[in-house]
Amino acid sequence: MTDTATITPEARLATFHSRREESVVQPKGSLALVNTQWIDSEQTIWGVPGSWAPAEGGLTVTAAASDNIVVDGVLVDGSALVRGKDDPNPSEISFSDTVSGFVIAGDEGNYALRVWDAKSEGIQEFGSIDAYPYNPDWVITATFTENPAGTTMGFEHLKDNGKTKEQVIPGEITFTKDGADYNLVAFKSGRALQLVYADATNGVDTYSVGRFLFLAPNPDGTITLDFNLAVLPPCAFSYNFNCPMPPKQNRFTVAIEAGEKNVLKKDGSLLHEV
Repeated sequence: MTDTATITPEARLATFHSRREESVVQPKGSLALVNTQWIDSEQTIWGVPGSWAPAEGGLTVTAAASDNIVVDGVLVDGSALVRGKDDPNPSEISFSDTVSGFVIAGDEGNYALRVWDAKSEGIQEFGSIDAYPYNPDWVITATFTENPAGTTMGFEHLKDNGKTKEQVIPGEITFTKDGADYNLVAFKSGRALQLVYADATNGVDTYSVGRFLFLAPNPDGTITLDFNLAVLPPCAFSYNFNCPMPPKQNRFTVAIEAGEKNVLKKDGSLLHEV
């Protein structure tokens, strides 16, 4: 049995990195997303059969049995309701052995179909996620100060033309490094906090939009920022994601040479350029 106390940070990072590369090529991994189409009237959707229309709690699909659309295990022959991810029991859609889908909800009560292909072009072309070697200089112990309940902040997203979406901000993250004071904001993401940040490596050595770091406050009021665990946003893998942009206070003027850098094809070239 391996003594976990003897595992080096470098070895832990290698395991983390390997799992990340495995995750993005899964049937609903980031590289599998081939379409996100918002539905505001009856229409067809690129890449899949059927006619799709807005409905209460999701979308309706109208199709013949020969279209081979299966919603919640039932072949569609006529019309069927496809419940969105905001429903306690969201629908699952199958179009073929490799193509599947589900419906996501927007902020204004609208819905979109997301289409996933387990044999997408992105998965076929994927080579690796380029990353920095372990850098102990970017493991930071910061202070976490809770905000009043319900504190929110507007985050701009890549495809929203400057509009912002309000996110719950549970607390402030503060620290000093190399004589500079930092006061960062991270929004709630499930049980974790999600830090969306940019730094001087973006567009030079790393993906231009920025990177994510998932965090959890410690019981003693501190919070550990291990930037070696920084990951590329989903939009680095598929243009069909709409990623949050780093707010002003999360934009570092220094280079954070830790974490993931870019998505590479098998030949070592960039999969996406933004």
